[in-house]
Amino acid sequence: MPRIGFHASHEQIAPDQLLGHVQHAERAGFDMAMCSDHLSPWSSRQGHSGYTWAWLGAALATTSLEIGCVSAPGQRYHPAVVAQKIATLGVMFPGRFWTALGSGEASNEHVTMDRWPAKEERTRRLEECVQVIRRLLAGEEVTHDGLVRVDRARVWDRPEVMPALMGPAVSVESAGRVAAWADGLVTVNQPADTLREVISAYRAAGGQGPVALQLHLSWAPTSAEADEIAFDQWRTNVFTGGVPWDVETPAAFDAMGEHVTMDSVRGSVRISHEPAQHVEWISEYAELGFDDIYLHHVGQEQTGFIDTFAEHVLPTFASSSERVQA
Repeated sequence: MPRIGFHASHEQIAPDQLLGHVQHAERAGFDMAMCSDHLSPWSSRQGHSGYTWAWLGAALATTSLEIGCVSAPGQRYHPAVVAQKIATLGVMFPGRFWTALGSGEASNEHVTMDRWPAKEERTRRLEECVQVIRRLLAGEEVTHDGLVRVDRARVWDRPEVMPALMGPAVSVESAGRVAAWADGLVTVNQPADTLREVISAYRAAGGQGPVALQLHLSWAPTSAEADEIAFDQWRTNVFTGGVPWDVETPAAFDAMGEHVTMDSVRGSVRISHEPAQHVEWISEYAELGFDDIYLHHVGQEQTGFIDTFAEHVLPTFASSSERVQA
C-alpha cells in the first residue's frame, strides 16, 4: 500500500496560507508532504510564488511530516548554496527532508540574465551540480571548473542522516539517466503505459530507492466546479515537449493557455467530484508500483479537499499508523 502525501503548491497559494494547509493535512492523516520551488507561477491567475526554503523550515518545525521539494541547482541557485540548504535542514530535522534535483525551467532561471542552455547542456550541468553537492555533503572541500564553477567550498554543518537526493523525470530517457545518481525517482501523472515505461527505464538503468508520483487532481462538491477549477488553474500546465522548460513568463503561458481546451486539461488532471473515483484512480497508480503518491489538488482552496479526502479517500490507503481526522 503506498503512502499518500499532500502537495503544497507555492505557485498557487500564499506561503502563510500554505503553511496552515500543510499543518491541516497532517492532522487530517496525510503521511508526508512535498512542495514546488518556483520564482514565478505558471499563470497570473495562480498568482503566488513564496520562497520554498524559508517555508520548509517553518513547515518542518510545525509538523512532524517528512517533507521534500523539487529544486534546480546550476543557474538561479549555486550548487554550494543548495548543498548548504540541504545540509542545514538535514541537521535540524533528521530523516525528514529530501530534495529532487532537476535541470530547471526558464520561467524561474531567466532572471539571472544568463543564457538558457539547451536540454542536453542543462542535463550535464545538473549532473555536475549533483556531483558537487554530494561531495560537499560528504565533507569535502570542493573546487570545480565546468558548466558550474566552485572555488574551495565547504559545508561546515552536515547531517548525520543524509537527506535523499531524488531524481525528477517525466520522460523515459530522463528516468534512465537520473538512475545513475538518484536515491529515488519522482514523476507526474501520465498515461499508465508511459508511467510503466518510466519506472522500468529507471529500474533497468540501476535506479535504486522509492518511486514517487505527484498526482494532479481536481475535486469540488459538484462536477461543474471541479471542471472549472481545473480549467482555470491548470490549463497553462498541459503542454508537452520543451514548452514547460523553455517559456519564460506567466504572461506567455497565459497567452498559450487561451488556446487550450477542456479535453486537454482532462489529459493532465484527474477531475471528479466523486471521492470514490479518486480512490479508483489512486489505486491504479498504486498498482503500477509507486511507493509514494502525493495528491495535488490544483485548486487554490485546499480546506474542503483535505477534509473530504481525509474522510473518504485516505482510509482506503491507511498506513500502519493510525490516522487522525481533522
